[in-house]
Amino acid sequence: MSLAGANAHSGSQAPLRQQVYAQLRHAIEQGSLRAGTRLPPSREHAASLGVSRNTVLWAVQRLQAEGYVEARVGDGTYVSQAVAATLPALQGLVAPPRGLSRRGQLIADTAARWRPPHVAARAFRIGAPEVDTFPFALWDRLARQASPAQRSARAQYLDPAGDPDLRQAVAQWLWASRGIRCDAAQVVVCAGSQQGIDLIARLLLDVGDEVLVEDPGYPGIRASLLGHGVLARPVALDAQGLQIDQGAAQWPGARMVVVTPTHQFPTGVCMHLARRQALLQWARTHDAWVVEDDYDGEFQYGKNDGAAQRVPALCSLPGSERVLYVGTFSKTLHPGLRLGFVVVPPALVEAFAMARAITDRHAPGDAQAVLARFIAEGHLLRHLRQMRELYQARQQMLIDTLADASNGAWQLQPSDRGMHLLHEVAPGTDDETLSRQALAAGVMLAPLSRYAMQSARRGWLLGYAGYDPAEIRAAARVVGALARRPG
Repeated sequence: MSLAGANAHSGSQAPLRQQVYAQLRHAIEQGSLRAGTRLPPSREHAASLGVSRNTVLWAVQRLQAEGYVEARVGDGTYVSQAVAATLPALQGLVAPPRGLSRRGQLIADTAARWRPPHVAARAFRIGAPEVDTFPFALWDRLARQASPAQRSARAQYLDPAGDPDLRQAVAQWLWASRGIRCDAAQVVVCAGSQQGIDLIARLLLDVGDEVLVEDPGYPGIRASLLGHGVLARPVALDAQGLQIDQGAAQWPGARMVVVTPTHQFPTGVCMHLARRQALLQWARTHDAWVVEDDYDGEFQYGKNDGAAQRVPALCSLPGSERVLYVGTFSKTLHPGLRLGFVVVPPALVEAFAMARAITDRHAPGDAQAVLARFIAEGHLLRHLRQMRELYQARQQMLIDTLADASNGAWQLQPSDRGMHLLHEVAPGTDDETLSRQALAAGVMLAPLSRYAMQSARRGWLLGYAGYDPAEIRAAARVVGALARRPG
């Protein structure tokens, strides 16, 4: 491959390191640097471009953080194999309009690589809750019980931190269900967990800051961080969760870590107590923040469906003063509600409220008020009990039907939490091809590689929560037939 020298961009006002990064990324996206290609050693590369080695290292580290390249210990840096599956989509993108700021351009670039699906939910799409049995009639009845004066008041500009009754209801619920002691004033209502992560990055991080993220992990978190000019640094997982000691050693300057400790997305690992304590100690020692994304922490199953039987939140442990807890009702109720919350230290509440105010002001008043009553009157508790029982039954049906449909080729391991299962295969396996074949047959089967940065872990994710028995059986037959194919 031939890269133009630094002088090729002599007319550009961008820093040299940004120009080198742009050249390398363009070469990868256009196919000049194909998946599996080894990049030149940094010293040789720098000499050929006429720039410093640090300039090349910065560009390569940013490409690595974004998933374009991967480092192999003792063997150099290679173009990521996962890039091959995204190249057709990247190459077909319309060029963004001129005039974007640097941060705006970074947001546009990030969106090009990660586009959340907008199609109707179908098996085995992950993250989709059961909505057909949601008590819409009850919800509507609660909404109609508002007096004219109450409806008029909710139609005005409201507190950007959220409805006081909803904040109180959330605080009480968190204590009863997740073991979190917080004051209602610490709860900031937002439009789901994604906005919560966005507010945290906007307020607590600067451009160029490093944040430790799980690898594999949720792309939406990385997309939000990168959109703010923050460097997402991948940290590997083991059976106890994110390996914070490894991450701290590799990225000593990190200012934050984002984790899904109760049910790690996407692997399903539950972070052990010792690892949680090590994470909290890291935050105290480094004056850093821990963001706990508890996206489906309410869905823990067992013979005794009580709070005492469930793994409490990381935020409930002693010494968790530097933990920001992000919750959402998109999984516990339904994503159309667009309501979530962040629990923040008291000193940060005003700043978070003002940041919410300058983005979309506040959540709809009627929805907040109804949700407050829905929680306070015990309807959320009853709904979750029903969903836990339903989801556990659907999980077992998925396990049984897929094993039968694949003639035993796919033996999914049961889980006592979550809304999806992972079928993992040997590291480095091609998991994209089967996913494309399943999608062509009408089944969504997310490949694990899509959620990896440096990790070579491979497999497929199968959501079961939002699908009735007929849908699960039909989709299992499709996947089972593909799994039985030779080769």
